[in-house]
Amino acid sequence: MEDDEIEAESRSDSRAGAEDSNGEAAGRKPKLSRKNIFTLVSAASVNFSSMICYSILGPFFPTEAEKKGVNQTVTGLIFGCYALCTLLGSLVLGKYIVQIGAKFMLCAGLFLSGGCTVLFGLLDRVPHGVPFILMCFIVRSIDAVGFAAAMTSSFAIIAKAFPNNIATVLGILEIFTGLGLVLGPPLGGFLYQSFGYEIPFIVLGFVLILMVPLNIYVLPSYDATPSKDSFWRLFTLPKISLLCFLIFSMSSCFGFLDPTMSLFVIEKFHLPTGYVGLVFLVLALFNSLSSPLLGIVSDKMPNTRRWLMVIGGITAALGYCFLGPAPFLHLKSQLWLFVFMLALTGFSSGMTCIPTLPEIVKCAYENGFEDDLSTLGLVSGLYGAVWSFGTFFGPTVGGFLVEKFNFEWAAAAQGGLIFISVLFLGIYYFVEPCFRRPATTSVEENEERAPLLSNHI
Repeated sequence: MEDDEIEAESRSDSRAGAEDSNGEAAGRKPKLSRKNIFTLVSAASVNFSSMICYSILGPFFPTEAEKKGVNQTVTGLIFGCYALCTLLGSLVLGKYIVQIGAKFMLCAGLFLSGGCTVLFGLLDRVPHGVPFILMCFIVRSIDAVGFAAAMTSSFAIIAKAFPNNIATVLGILEIFTGLGLVLGPPLGGFLYQSFGYEIPFIVLGFVLILMVPLNIYVLPSYDATPSKDSFWRLFTLPKISLLCFLIFSMSSCFGFLDPTMSLFVIEKFHLPTGYVGLVFLVLALFNSLSSPLLGIVSDKMPNTRRWLMVIGGITAALGYCFLGPAPFLHLKSQLWLFVFMLALTGFSSGMTCIPTLPEIVKCAYENGFEDDLSTLGLVSGLYGAVWSFGTFFGPTVGGFLVEKFNFEWAAAAQGGLIFISVLFLGIYYFVEPCFRRPATTSVEENEERAPLLSNHI
């Protein structure tokens, strides 16, 4: 009965949005239902709590691992295995989200990730050497599967609850993602300095576990039938393949900065370690603050998505070339230029990444995929897998390039990767009208333009 009410509310909101866009019922505006608000609260709690637990390792774990006899290469693999397991988990769980149940998958993922975070805080009691390394890989890998479950189901539920405003909601959620990534390192570092290694993981792990009863209470259930479609059919659609390449290139660039930027800033500009965190803050801050606005623009004017992605991708590529700056530009490295380029890449990353998910969903529906939770599970699983592959590729290959050449050339190479991906996507959009199918109905176009935020401000 609850599911029928949810579907009825969704259909009612879509019809109301369409009438408003046509000017046929100016006085009637779609409302943000109570269940939609609860869904938004649930997704925000998942993004914030998951990201804050994910990011607490950076300030102090490498030092603790060194005390346990772990070299830097193995420490990097411990970080990298998280992305690989998230990739595999996203694909498998996205395929079977209907059989498992989206709500159960989200809550189980939170519980698993929270429990593993607590366990990771107890690893300092494990003997030095191989036992410690082995337990780190096991706990970190299971944690990644829990994270994949929570994020895959969260993306699918958001797309189901807000079919006409996916980009807007993703933009809003990006604020909470950014807050988690920004607050995690300083909070983890403070707890580590004050109470030792165990407390940061135990405290934040239990925060994550406490999100489980909250989501059990507020999150509605969504039923669907299993789909016969596959990731392969979804991925081999030309447009989706190019969008995945763009997502991969952007996540690779984000991942590249994690292990390399702090060392470059300290060596090049002689900044104290405490100020390095502020430099990281610039990228996350501009990305988080710009994403809601860009999401609204993307949903209110769907035809601008392609231009947002292309222009944002070109801007991000230029930003990475000037980040060093690249040696072929013959410019001197300056702190103000470095910070400005971080701000520019943060803003342009929002332009590029926010429209990609609704574009993939739209393309899937246009190519015969069912309009249900099963398809959304495939889309969110594919999105999470591609993003995770990029976050593994970026630090690995980027670290190798920095070691063989320098940061300036490695950053320029990352910018070149973005430029290639956005060039292919731009060419596709240029030739697409020649092969386009008959236009969608006006009702479908109006539903895409149905506003979200203006309805309750």
